[in-house]
Amino acid sequence: MTDSATFTLRPIPKAAFIAGYAGLLPQVIAAAMVLSGMEYRWTGLAAAYGYAAFIFSFLGGMWWGFGVTTRKDDSSAFAIFALAVAPSLLAFATYLPWIWGLEWPGPSMAWLGIFLLLSPLADRWLASQCTLPVGWMKLRLQLSLGLGGLTLFLAGFA
Repeated sequence: MTDSATFTLRPIPKAAFIAGYAGLLPQVIAAAMVLSGMEYRWTGLAAAYGYAAFIFSFLGGMWWGFGVTTRKDDSSAFAIFALAVAPSLLAFATYLPWIWGLEWPGPSMAWLGIFLLLSPLADRWLASQCTLPVGWMKLRLQLSLGLGGLTLFLAGFA
């Protein structure tokens, strides 16, 4: 006996777009701190790094969820789940220079910005392996350009 759940993916609601754009606010606030030239510059850089790393890891969780619930077949399961854990592992790798006393956060922020900017390419591949909600790619592209672009911009001030 096999259990199979059937559900209908609904389009991404307007509320998700609003919340997603609001999710860019921490990076905007961090940018204001960095650009203020005040004593909060370092705090802004550290916060911008941390937020980008958290969101990148969260993105991997979203990919994991799609792999569990909407993959089209099992032939690509390994690749989907490897993709899903990659953001957390890459974010952790960008944290290591700080632990080891190496140059940080500039290069780490630059890498995170690049990873975020490129992440919609992973979504495109995922769309061929899983069923994604209508509007997912639009939301992902806009938010990735926003957060990735801000993170890469701030890396230049580190």
